[in-house]
Amino acid sequence: MENNKICTILGAGFVGRYVVKYLDRKGYRSIVISRNPFRKNYILTQARTGYVNIVKFNFTEIKKAIQKSDYVLNLIGILGPSEDFFKIHSELPDYISKVCATTECKKFIHVSAIGANKNSKSIYQQSKFSGEEKVLKNFNSSVIIRPSLVVGAEDEFTNLWGKLSIFPILPVVSSKFRFQPIFVNDLAKAIVNVIEIKGNEGKIIEIGGNKVISFGDMVKLILKIIGKKKLIIDMPLSLGKIVGAILQLLPGRPLLTKDQCLILGEKDNIVSGNYLTINDLKISPVDVEGKMSEWLYRYRDGGEFAKV
Repeated sequence: MENNKICTILGAGFVGRYVVKYLDRKGYRSIVISRNPFRKNYILTQARTGYVNIVKFNFTEIKKAIQKSDYVLNLIGILGPSEDFFKIHSELPDYISKVCATTECKKFIHVSAIGANKNSKSIYQQSKFSGEEKVLKNFNSSVIIRPSLVVGAEDEFTNLWGKLSIFPILPVVSSKFRFQPIFVNDLAKAIVNVIEIKGNEGKIIEIGGNKVISFGDMVKLILKIIGKKKLIIDMPLSLGKIVGAILQLLPGRPLLTKDQCLILGEKDNIVSGNYLTINDLKISPVDVEGKMSEWLYRYRDGGEFAKV
C-alpha cells in the first residue's frame, strides 16, 4: 500500500518502533527524530527500505521535519528525574504544536497519560496535563492520547518484576491500585487509526485494555506466568514515599520514586468514561494476559521450555 503521506515521529523508544511498523503497513513514510540516531537503527527494520529516515533531535531538525510532514506524532515521555518533567512533557509539546500551527500539518497526535491532572500531587501528572493544555490551545487539529499501563516485550514494568522475581519477598506499594493494561501493538494501531479517522481533532482519547487489574494481582500474574511463588507484601503508601525518596538519590534509574508513589495514592489508572476510547478507534484490544508469556518466559527457571 502506498499513500505518499509523511509522518514525523518524536520518540523512537518502546512504542515508537511499533508505530513505525503499522504506519509502514498503511503506506506512510516516517521521519523519526531521536537524540541518539545511531542507537536507534533497529527502527529501520520495522519498515520497508527507504520508508524510514532517522534524524538527530534538535529544534532545527524538528522544524524541518514538521514542515515537510502531513502528520506529527509526539511519543516522548520520561519517568524521571522529576525536575525534567515540565521541560519534556510541557515545554517540548508546546513548541511542537506551535510549529504545527504554522505549517500544512493535518493533525498532531500527542501521547500523554491517564491521570493527567493539574491538581495532582504528582509532578509527572501535572506536567502531562500542562502539555495537553498547551497543545490543544496552540493547534486546533491536535489529538491527545492517554494510555494506561503499556505492556510488551520491551516494557519496563513487566520486565522489572520479572527481574525482581529472584528475591523471595516482593513488596508492592498500594497493591490495590488498579491499571487497565494495553498491549503495545494495540496502542500503536490506535495511534495510526487516529490519523485516519476524521472528526477527532481537539479530542482526548483514553486507551485501556479489556481488563482492569490491581497492582498486586498484576505482580501475581507475572509470577504465575514465569512459574515462581514469592511472598508479596503490601507496602503502605507512606512507607513507599520514604523508600522512593531514598532510592531516587542513588545513582542510576531508581526502582521507585516518591512521585510514582504520589500517583499510586490518587485515582486508579483506568479509563474514566468521560472521553473517547479505543473502541471509537475501531480496535478490539487483545487479552494482555495471553500475550505476556511471549516475552516473560525468559524469567522462568529453565527458560522458554521450562514447565510452569
